[in-house]
Amino acid sequence: MPSSIHRRQFVQTTAILTAAATLRAQKKADSQETLRIGLVGCGGRGTGAASQALGAEYNGKLVAMADVDLKQIDSSIQSLSQKFPDRVEVSPDKKFVGLNAYQKLIDSGVDVVLLASPPGFRPLHLQAAVEAGKHIFCEKPMAVDTVGYHMAMAAVKKAKEKKLNLVAGFCWRYSTSRVEAFKRVLDGDIGKISSIFATYHTGPVKPMPPASGRPPGMSDVEWQVRNWYNFSWLSGDSLVEQAVHSVDKICWAMGDKPPQSCIATGGRQIPAEGGNIFDHFHAAYEWENGIICNMASRQIKGCQGNNQDIIRGDKGVLVIGRGGAPFIDGAKRWRFRGEEKNMYDLEHEALFAAIRKGEVINDGDRMMLSTLVGIMGREAAYTGQLVSWDQILACTQDLAPDELNWGDSFTPTPMPMPGVTKLLLPEPKKPDGSSATEKKSKA
Repeated sequence: MPSSIHRRQFVQTTAILTAAATLRAQKKADSQETLRIGLVGCGGRGTGAASQALGAEYNGKLVAMADVDLKQIDSSIQSLSQKFPDRVEVSPDKKFVGLNAYQKLIDSGVDVVLLASPPGFRPLHLQAAVEAGKHIFCEKPMAVDTVGYHMAMAAVKKAKEKKLNLVAGFCWRYSTSRVEAFKRVLDGDIGKISSIFATYHTGPVKPMPPASGRPPGMSDVEWQVRNWYNFSWLSGDSLVEQAVHSVDKICWAMGDKPPQSCIATGGRQIPAEGGNIFDHFHAAYEWENGIICNMASRQIKGCQGNNQDIIRGDKGVLVIGRGGAPFIDGAKRWRFRGEEKNMYDLEHEALFAAIRKGEVINDGDRMMLSTLVGIMGREAAYTGQLVSWDQILACTQDLAPDELNWGDSFTPTPMPMPGVTKLLLPEPKKPDGSSATEKKSKA
């Protein structure tokens, strides 16, 4: 099994090779040849993404899969083959296993790559797919720390230059009812926005098993990857991995402009052996003109489940998640009455339609904005400090080492403690251009 991964190593590919890869994919689109699809990350979400991709592209075939676990690949193939018996053609030599399996899949001749591995690996996978000239479906979030954010943002910029399609897994942006609702908000149907309150209250997603359940001899890295949701270097924590959907809707309503600052609370109510993520957050983001947007999330059993968005303006209010279809109460009353199509299907239909038409969809800017706003809220809760937009952009946080081996020992960052955990910022420079640390070393 390939056993190592370089998380921050930029892929070096000649311009000739990447241009050729892009051209091959475009020729297939123009000629209606079969599009070859590769899936990175074969868990539930990845299997779902592959199913939606095959449903959207009737002349596409799933030909390559990558995961750290061969059993996961085979389970995914079995599930997908029942629905698409003639279009799942993954031969044994196209089942790539290990931490660096993503690169072998990308190099295997696929035209479209579906990225659905744990988010901690997303920047590296996104960068590699763009370098190779592939069209991409990229699940949310796109990074778990600020170093990963800047890495993924550079890949977005390069994807634009190469005219590659990049569709994000912020699925509500493709929901029929939400698209119409937010269009009305942005067109002024509720007037000027005065506040937003969003909730994502649910149960635990992937509870951390007890340490006694760890098989003898299993390495730290393998144990953490197999329980990836419970470690911030892999999931980004619950706000960044799950509740970021609600963060994305807040950003959508605010015209996809960044907030000025954020103050937040959060913590862990239910103990989890070994994990280091919070199970509840409340983040208050402030936009220009003093508009406060509140985001509350919780993953605790036995509590009220609630997932809603209340967007208030000076002429009305948009309510999503209460009483069925979205509605506006105010001067311009409205309720969505149309057909609600499956948003997971629609995002893949948009991707493959653009490829076939020779058009380009790039969700990169907004998907990266929402990802960083999520990270900003998490860091405000972790530190207990007001975090500004300039500070989160300058933050140097990198939650895991550049190189990891499957058999390595690795201790992740400890459970955050507000008031003790610090926001990692570059050292201020002295008037002579040196840092305080440099002064000490010289002394």
